[in-house]
Order: sequence, then structure tokens, then C-alpha cells
Amino acid sequence: MIRGGYVYIMTNRKNTVLYTGVTSSLYDRVTQHKEAVDPKSFTCRYKLFKLVFYEGFQLIEEAIDREKAIKGGSRIKKLNLINSINPEWKDLYETIPDGE
Repeated sequence: MIRGGYVYIMTNRKNTVLYTGVTSSLYDRVTQHKEAVDPKSFTCRYKLFKLVFYEGFQLIEEAIDREKAIKGGSRIKKLNLINSINPEWKDLYETIPDGE
């Protein structure tokens, strides 16, 4: 069975803290962040409830590789990546494709 995946970036209300993650179910994972399911998590402690970037892949391994590349890059590269698809830094939660 081939299973796809997503890499995503969350931020806080003032866009000062970034979190990069990977998941096979983007909607479910971002919903967990927004609902603060784990109060001790990094995203909850820093109130990272806004989805500002995501990218889908055919294979979860591709998403994991992309996550590593993003995490390994500088903050400037992350900001440029977000600005390239979301220059207004809007919450993209409502744009997640159905069933993803």
C-alpha cells in the first residue's frame, strides 16, 4: 500500500515562532494542534495554532525527506518558503483538501 504524506509549518498569532512537522493525515494533525490535544507539546506551549504552509507528497518518505530539508535550512529560507505560497500568512486550515 502506498501512503502519502504532508510536510507543514505552523506559527503563532504574531508569526514569530515556527514549527515544521510531517504527517500522513494533514487535517487530523492540524486539528490536534489547534485543539491543543497535548498541552505539553511545543505547538501548544508556544500557541502555534496557525497553518501557514503545507506541501503534499505521494509517499510519506518523500514528506519526511522534505521535512528534514526544511528543518535543516535557515529561518530566512523558511520565511521565503512561506512567503512564496502565502505572502499574507493567512491560516490555510480551511484550504486543506477533503479527506486529507
